[in-house]
Amino acid sequence: MRGRTQRSTPLGDGLKLISRCPLCKASYGPLGTQVLSERADAHLLHLSCRKCANAVLALIFVSNAGVSSVGLVTDCSYDDVVRFRGGAEVTIDDALDFHALAEKEDIIVALQKQS
Repeated sequence: MRGRTQRSTPLGDGLKLISRCPLCKASYGPLGTQVLSERADAHLLHLSCRKCANAVLALIFVSNAGVSSVGLVTDCSYDDVVRFRGGAEVTIDDALDFHALAEKEDIIVALQKQS
């Protein structure tokens, strides 16, 4: 009698694509993965590395053509992502204002003055 084979799921296949931390190459454990949102064809995940404490925001797409993923390395925690996700959108004017401020003075000092 043959051993049982695990069934492959689209989300599981997507997780295989991003199963290791891109910075330290440690394996992500299931406890370090949290779902931010999901639809029938896409899943947005936050994966935390226990070894180096960095994280990846990963978008996994599932289609008839297969499974693909896009990841973004971040130092944001899951709670940070949830908080920022509900915040105001950064506009082009915001980016231009920031650029002008950075050209005028030391950006760290300027930000400290504003807080």
